[in-house]
Amino acid sequence: MKGYMGKVLDVDLSTGSVGHSNLEQDMLRQFIGGGGLAAKLFLDRVPPDVEPLSGENVLFIMTGPLAGTNLPGSSRFCVCAKSPLTGIWGEANCGGNLAPQLKSAGYDGIAIKGASDKPVYLSIEDDRVELRDASGLWGRDVYETTDLLRKQFGKGGKVSVLTIGPAGENLVRYACIIGEKHDAAGRCGLGAAMGAKKLKAIVVRGTGKVEPARPAEFTRVRKQVRDKVNEHVVTHALRGFGTDIGMVVDAARGDVPGKNWSWGDNLPVASKIGGEAMAEKYIVKSYACHACPVACKNVVQVKDPPYEVAEGPGPEYQTCASFGTLLMNDNLAGIIKANEACNRHGMDTISCGATIAFAIDCFENGLIDRKDTDGIELRWGDIDAVLQMMEKIARRDGFGDILAEGSRGAAQRLGRNAAAYTVEVKGLELPMHDPRGGGHAQGLAYAVSPIGASHNQHLAHDIETNMITFPEIGLPGGYEAASSEGKAALNVTCENAGMVRNSAIICYFVLYALGMDDVADMLKATTGFDYSMEELMECGERIWFLKRGLSNLMGAGAVEDRLPQRIMTPLKEGPVTGTVPDMALMLKEYYELRSLDAGGRPSKDKLHSLGLAELAARL
Repeated sequence: MKGYMGKVLDVDLSTGSVGHSNLEQDMLRQFIGGGGLAAKLFLDRVPPDVEPLSGENVLFIMTGPLAGTNLPGSSRFCVCAKSPLTGIWGEANCGGNLAPQLKSAGYDGIAIKGASDKPVYLSIEDDRVELRDASGLWGRDVYETTDLLRKQFGKGGKVSVLTIGPAGENLVRYACIIGEKHDAAGRCGLGAAMGAKKLKAIVVRGTGKVEPARPAEFTRVRKQVRDKVNEHVVTHALRGFGTDIGMVVDAARGDVPGKNWSWGDNLPVASKIGGEAMAEKYIVKSYACHACPVACKNVVQVKDPPYEVAEGPGPEYQTCASFGTLLMNDNLAGIIKANEACNRHGMDTISCGATIAFAIDCFENGLIDRKDTDGIELRWGDIDAVLQMMEKIARRDGFGDILAEGSRGAAQRLGRNAAAYTVEVKGLELPMHDPRGGGHAQGLAYAVSPIGASHNQHLAHDIETNMITFPEIGLPGGYEAASSEGKAALNVTCENAGMVRNSAIICYFVLYALGMDDVADMLKATTGFDYSMEELMECGERIWFLKRGLSNLMGAGAVEDRLPQRIMTPLKEGPVTGTVPDMALMLKEYYELRSLDAGGRPSKDKLHSLGLAELAARL
């Protein structure tokens, strides 16, 4: 079996046992890897009514078939489980170096069940797998833990460290899992699932090789895609400025949210916190994930008090927006400090910034005051108050305990119409792209996503704004972002293609330079599976329906397929005024195209046609 290792490492933290299970070739061909394979394994192994923070919830860390090769954009993995934040299917995508190390150690993924009585970490060195005592690491932040484990395992070659911080230990609902201090499996609170298991970290070193099925074809395809990536203008922009390079352009077209999604004129703030400003003041150098020519990751340093940050990982666009425009904050040094705090504590920057924006809105509108917030005055633009509150959230201290629940959970605890200030779908806070300016199909994609509001479960954002085109699958470009006409059909194709991307696990930024035909070529050369484009897109469709069905089984349905009121309220200023997605139109067309019933569940015939008979029986 080429491309794949053909097995998953099985870890039971309750018994301390480790073993492995073999993967069938037909399953791999149909579900590809990554999120698709994780969803299939979850369906086979885990009851959907499992409590997210219980030992019965299985945490899957899955690579794709391209991981471990030197193909551009292949060095990614995903983490999946029932989400502690949303209570439905949870998935987070991550770059770095863990995926090639895990594949080189002989595994396509890890399935972790049970819960330990005491803190442990998992050590994987090829076929030597051990659970070790982590009592000395528990309570330490991500940077400290990573440094200590690297020092211990660093001799004898590369090692990858994946760990949670205090937020995961304290079961903050949007705690994330951090690799190499910077690479975040950020969404859905899966760091809390890891913390509930008392699993502090995973250390991986592999010395094997991933062999492609067709070496000559693989060499040709690798050169083909690498040349395209190296020549693409987006690659050069990301290499010089990082992902924050889009901040100013996106703000100019109304895609960047402001003031908890209530303000549209965000260019003045964006111009002070965008990639150009970052490069001018704070970027020291850039670096790349394994085998990636893009090198989009910034290393930054802030020397001036009170926001000193030693040379280390810099913030991505999502962080700059969630702690910048969303909070009406133009202090870039303060944003870098907030990013470091999220990295060290292990918190999703999107949900953390959005939950604090919700709290500021509640404060400004008189729902809460300083007596509620432990004396901290939460005001727009005050990054110092934000930094104080972040520390309390990570420790679940005082008002931080409420905000650690996420915006939906915090609103439920606060009551008093607090839900009016939440901006989430299915409990997951929106990423920092506004459907009113960034595209109506993107709004539909947020609403119907199996995991809640996500920009990584589909390709709608960049397709709809004509940043990328895939004519080979019927996405030729030329779309009008601020229109709902025809967007249901567009979104279906974008979702199916997004599922292929998330299962092969190819970096979004590499896809800017490629087409879906390149993706097919990479998969064929690596795995030997002779995918036609039709079969590959059917795989994406199958995976989407599987994830949708899992979330249906976990309680999500048609009532959850909606956008929050803030997004359905037209902006009065800025580049995009007076427009909101026509959700009634798009949902009607979308449900018909997807064969969903009035409750938002797929038809039995549709599931059977995709080979999902077991899911059909359960639904």
